[in-house]
Amino acid sequence: MEVIMKNGMQGELNFEEKEGAAVFRHTTSHILAQAVKRLYPDAKLAIGPAIDDGFYYDFDFSSPISSDDFAAIEKEMKKIVKERLKLERFTLPREEALALMKEKKEDYKVTLIEDLPEDAVISFYRQGDFVDLCAGPHLANTGYVKAIKLTSLAGAYWRGNEKNKMLTRIYGTSFPDKEQLAAYLERMEEAKKRDHRKLGKELGLFTLMEEGPGFPFFLPKGLILKNTLVDYWRKLHEREGYQEISTPIVLNRKLWETSGHWDHYRDIMYTMTIDDEDYAIKPMNCPGGMLVYKSQPRSYRELPLRMGELGIVHRNEKSGQLHGLMRVRCFTQDDAHIFMTEEQITDEIKGVMRLINEVYGKFGFPYHVELSTRPENSIGSDEDWELATEGLRRALEETGMDYVVNEGDGAFYGPKIDFHLEDSIGRTWQCGTIQLDFQLPMRFEAEYMGADGEKHRPIMIHRVVFGSIERFIGILIEHYAGKFPVWLAPVQVKVLPISEKFFEYSGKVMAALKAAGLRCEMDNRDEKIGYKIRSAQMEKVPYMLIVGQKEEESGTVSVRSRDEGDLGSQDLEAFVQKAAAEAKE
Repeated sequence: MEVIMKNGMQGELNFEEKEGAAVFRHTTSHILAQAVKRLYPDAKLAIGPAIDDGFYYDFDFSSPISSDDFAAIEKEMKKIVKERLKLERFTLPREEALALMKEKKEDYKVTLIEDLPEDAVISFYRQGDFVDLCAGPHLANTGYVKAIKLTSLAGAYWRGNEKNKMLTRIYGTSFPDKEQLAAYLERMEEAKKRDHRKLGKELGLFTLMEEGPGFPFFLPKGLILKNTLVDYWRKLHEREGYQEISTPIVLNRKLWETSGHWDHYRDIMYTMTIDDEDYAIKPMNCPGGMLVYKSQPRSYRELPLRMGELGIVHRNEKSGQLHGLMRVRCFTQDDAHIFMTEEQITDEIKGVMRLINEVYGKFGFPYHVELSTRPENSIGSDEDWELATEGLRRALEETGMDYVVNEGDGAFYGPKIDFHLEDSIGRTWQCGTIQLDFQLPMRFEAEYMGADGEKHRPIMIHRVVFGSIERFIGILIEHYAGKFPVWLAPVQVKVLPISEKFFEYSGKVMAALKAAGLRCEMDNRDEKIGYKIRSAQMEKVPYMLIVGQKEEESGTVSVRSRDEGDLGSQDLEAFVQKAAAEAKE
């Protein structure tokens, strides 16, 4: 795939690689913009980046459009592809660049140019009669884009600011051939069926209410699911030598200034005033963890000190970015902070990697790993960053872990390893992360007494496995399509008496199930058994036990499996033992 690079030179990129797909789809966004300008000459252009699995472009239309207009726009895009228009890069001095965009009445582009640094290279890409302000890179010509689909329409504030004008955002995707597009669209149809918001409502797991946008309500079955995950987390961390702590949700401004969050995360923090002093609801748990470490003198004999916290955090996410459990304003972060010496870095990182591997294997998630390096808005010395990055790299290489480098995407205080898991329909989700931090221990003046009798500065690991537990639940709902494995299912067994006459025996069946630690319910509605079975199947309960006269007389149950259908008559005690063993796996 021939590409015009940012310097105007030609190069090659592979669509199967992340960078190649981004260039391909960014070029498609320019094809979309050109098609829109041909059909709607008065439309003004804003921005049009590539995103995961596609692209979008923001427009300011003089009159509203709808998805009904997609067919005409796609038709024009395909014409542009057939024209095989060359993309040509050129640069202009600031004044000439401004004059060009003013001449074309592209007000948003004028604003973008005016906000560029004085020494910025102002580049444009031309394809036929269409010119767009862009840093690139782009495909060498439009003919590479063989398959296009516009997928949705949304409102988007200019520059994401609610005070600015609402623009029209058109989303789409593109591929080098129609077969790949067809496979993608098939996955998207499957994703709609698995949508955790839809299934969460149908299965009675959680709800979202207008009284608290972005603040999910967990219903009884959803809380069972959440608590089961938490119990699993606690058992693993107790085994791995973590001590669990809990830190306050509200802490004062001075703490957040010390940690650096007040400068770097102020826009997403909820603040308040208490006794004439500024406070913030915590967006992260790590500063509280630092205070716990500092609450008493520490010795090298205590290190590594592993502290875990299931901390509730709040972030002021924009309303347009909220999405079910995937993007919320309040969530539980399964944080842990490990304090250690420099010599312990590699072993501790390897230990966390092993733990994350075990957890993702439990749920059947394959994953890939990225090493994210120093961002522009970082704090700390070059020496610390180099040491931290090398510590992460060494742990990855010593474990034989394949990884790619994600330049400049580290946290402001340190580099990190990100774990991107893959669900059952091929989508990836970034959940686990390991961040190595020299800065917070320094900013908080954390210390330990070394074997030499001198005070030393510990090094800190921040890490999560689930990430946001709420988001992880959303991922699990879609991964399993609501059909949770027995150990995780909110209701593991449903007892279905054929009629009221068998309620007493059904109660004995329920007692046996509960005694074995199984989560069970009885459907005692005055409905036919076929209706009860269908209801239990809709609820995706792993096992259904049908109870009638034959079962009562023989001390058995008629077993139906969610996945295997009718399993026939089974001895009650034998079924209970089998189901209990499966639930404990």
